[in-house]
Amino acid sequence: MTRWNTSHIPDQTGRSAVVTGANSGIGYVTARELARRGARVVLACRNEARGGAALDRLRSEVPTAEAEFRPLDLADLASVRHFAASLDDFAGDRLDLLINNAGVMALPYRTTADGFEMQFGTNHLGHFALTGLLLPRLLATPGARVVTVSSFLHALADLDHDDLNSERSYRRWIAYARSKSANLLFVHELARRLAAAGSQVLAAAAHPGYAATNLQTAGLRMEGRSAAERVIELSNRFLAQSPDGGALGTLCAATAPHMRPDAFIGPRAGLRGAPAPSFRAPWTRKDANGERLWAASEQLTGVRYDFS
Repeated sequence: MTRWNTSHIPDQTGRSAVVTGANSGIGYVTARELARRGARVVLACRNEARGGAALDRLRSEVPTAEAEFRPLDLADLASVRHFAASLDDFAGDRLDLLINNAGVMALPYRTTADGFEMQFGTNHLGHFALTGLLLPRLLATPGARVVTVSSFLHALADLDHDDLNSERSYRRWIAYARSKSANLLFVHELARRLAAAGSQVLAAAAHPGYAATNLQTAGLRMEGRSAAERVIELSNRFLAQSPDGGALGTLCAATAPHMRPDAFIGPRAGLRGAPAPSFRAPWTRKDANGERLWAASEQLTGVRYDFS
């Protein structure tokens, strides 16, 4: 793969995209660059004020953009269902790109509106439900893709299938890693099921390497750990790549021709740089684990996928 950058994004005119968590960081950059190339983009964000501000910023940076904000809280399955239903007036029955980008990182123990551990519930279950609810649109759209953003930190921990919600014990970084492993296992199983159904919808994954976003400090801010927050902010300033660099893997997975199903794209150098196929832990490719996570996810969310 050549050193891919945003100049390689094909023309997206006539295509539609939903980007979750598009109010900041790599989600914002992803939405902006898709809009710059002509896609009609929905910024799907939890916070209305931040989502509206991001939309204003995007329109100022890309005056020709076809973009809109719609509220989506992935930590509330009722919000996920409402968001999916709200797309009835968006781009007809089609959806070319679903970018499952939003996430939370290393939070103190919290639960979602539905009682799930916050990181697993937001990072995996919310996106599992959203993808299932939007699947009919994706199946009806030639060349559609689903790109789910994971992390190189997924390699810290495999899922505990007997304790998906960390009810027996909770360690924030392990819970984060497990949620990111769940993202990759979801993509693997989704790609397998799409292929079995004869669908041309492509499921792939990406990660940003080490990108300077507000994810790293959110948990520390919740606990008032200002000293630790300043250390992370300094690390972000001097060691991390920019959100523009971090978004390249997502944009590559979403738009590069000849992308392979179940690909995992991240910085060539691991933490930063041009996108390339990335290392992934072997447990994220196990069919039996994918089936088990899928069954649990359907039961927990109440969303069943129909590939017909």
